[in-house]
Amino acid sequence: MQLSVRQLLDALNQVLLGKDEQVRLALCCMIARGHLLIEDLPGMGKTTLSQALAKVSGLAYKRIQFTSDLLPADITGANVFERSGDGAGTFRFVPGPVFAEVVLADEINRATPKAQSALLEAMEERQVSVDGKTYPLPDAFFVIATQNPLSQAGTFPLPESQLDRFLMRISLGYPSEQAERELLEGKSRSDLLNTMAAVVQPETLLQFQRSARQVKASASVLDYLQRLVAWTRQHPKLAYGLSPRAALSLLAAARSWAYMHGREYLLPEDIQAVFAAVVEHRLSDAADHAMGQIAAQALQDVRVV
Repeated sequence: MQLSVRQLLDALNQVLLGKDEQVRLALCCMIARGHLLIEDLPGMGKTTLSQALAKVSGLAYKRIQFTSDLLPADITGANVFERSGDGAGTFRFVPGPVFAEVVLADEINRATPKAQSALLEAMEERQVSVDGKTYPLPDAFFVIATQNPLSQAGTFPLPESQLDRFLMRISLGYPSEQAERELLEGKSRSDLLNTMAAVVQPETLLQFQRSARQVKASASVLDYLQRLVAWTRQHPKLAYGLSPRAALSLLAAARSWAYMHGREYLLPEDIQAVFAAVVEHRLSDAADHAMGQIAAQALQDVRVV
């Protein structure tokens, strides 16, 4: 593993104890220029992870609390009329909190679909359109959204088009007994975040992202990826399989994983490492089968030639 990537992981693991795999996937998502959805119960460290990712990368961070009365303009910004001394005036665009490098959409599924849709253009095209004018977002734009379980009161399910904007979905889960004891005996996570310094500069992160896109994928590895995608399209328990955009997302995430581990070429193991996080939230099943089990079955059924 590259030294700078290892240093990033070490810094993140000091704040989020016992979640090495989830931390790796979150960093992989950032390097792949994707967006991350974290689904879990309140109090599991979702916000802490998002703040730590921004801190170690030296990126500007904004948090948006999604509530039922949130409006799209509260996210994107709006044109405000400013009157001059002579009685005339002009409209000036006031950017919303989405104009940051790392944006935390906290409890995204507590907002109405109208407010959720304000992120669609930003996440896909890295720009915001207001009153017919387009404003570009920062190069390192990265959305981390947290989502409460749909069984909890006051939640609105994310539509498939919104879910597809997220490269990965992960869940932190409860900490191990040892990690929880270290939390109880150690410093407050907020205190650690306040003293955390950047491990890399934003320019370095952008270089990581450019280098990850150059990881080579051989024909046989692409064959393997295509068989995985075709498997989801043919599975009788799935309403529909993965789209071509999902296949590209899987390739991007696997390239990022390979780059993090110091390789310039892709292995099937890289695809396997990110497969569940990339595809589970994109699969639809009316019979309510466990998506995690189906994703695991896909990896077992599709063999490397």
